[in-house]
Amino acid sequence: MSHADDHVGTRRDFLYYATAGAGAVAAGAAGWTLVNQMNPSADVQALSSIQVDVSGVELGTQLTVKWLGKPVFIRRRTPDEIEAARAVGLGELIDQGAENENKPGEAATDENRALDETGEWLVMIGVCTHLGCVPIGDGAGDFGGWFCPCHGSHYDTAGRIRKGPAPRNLPVPIAEFVNETTIQLG
Repeated sequence: MSHADDHVGTRRDFLYYATAGAGAVAAGAAGWTLVNQMNPSADVQALSSIQVDVSGVELGTQLTVKWLGKPVFIRRRTPDEIEAARAVGLGELIDQGAENENKPGEAATDENRALDETGEWLVMIGVCTHLGCVPIGDGAGDFGGWFCPCHGSHYDTAGRIRKGPAPRNLPVPIAEFVNETTIQLG
């Protein structure tokens, strides 16, 4: 064996490792690009948390805002609406789960769905759980809450499904009062 043959093996090893390293870097770059493109866009991230001024919402009215591409109903309920919602027993409900991101796993009582302890404020994602239509509010439907005219789903004054094809209550997003007149979503 000559001295030149010793260098051939090391040169070959170097080329092997250099090629494998370059391939690993290229695969990593391609993989990162594929994973990174699945992240939310900058405009969606900017809207992941919004604050809503509710100082102009009168008793018995609602404000609809767009959050994460969906309508959100913010209703300031009257004492009669709160009383009607609290008078409903869980056994009367189609969906007894709260669908409340603030209180996961809780029952669909009005107290668990309302934003504040008095029950005056109710915040819900305004998308029918049947096929994704937007229900009509302001006392619509057979239960004085919301009605989805697409297929006839009736929601009560707490946004719970009471009649029709919708399988679940209107979802309650993560929301809180940051001061007396501002609600933060997300």
